[in-house]
Amino acid sequence: MPGHRRCVSAWIGFSLENFDGSGRWRTKDAGRNIDASGQLVDGSPINGVVSLREALVRYSPQFVRTVTEKLLTYALGRGVEYDDMPMVRSIVREAGKTDYRFSELVLEIIKSTPFQMNRKI
Repeated sequence: MPGHRRCVSAWIGFSLENFDGSGRWRTKDAGRNIDASGQLVDGSPINGVVSLREALVRYSPQFVRTVTEKLLTYALGRGVEYDDMPMVRSIVREAGKTDYRFSELVLEIIKSTPFQMNRKI
């Protein structure tokens, strides 16, 4: 699948390829060595979970904001809109006080006005 890898080279999922469906570490899949290399959108190479972690730390503010937006989309049952961005920034700022713990992101989303006012819950 070399051609396939070229067209999806920006996917960071390749760096997690060493984990099977149940989270166990593996070095081979169907008898073939696993290639956990990939490339970020900016062209930075990644190879495995260690370099993925380093990239996520390097891009921490953008990464946390994107995760927050995706969690909000799920929690609210709608897309995040322009008017939601001050709340997104507030959630990210508050979560930053705990080094961006995932549990803090979730808690801040739950405490947010749009989540509290969502009638679909």
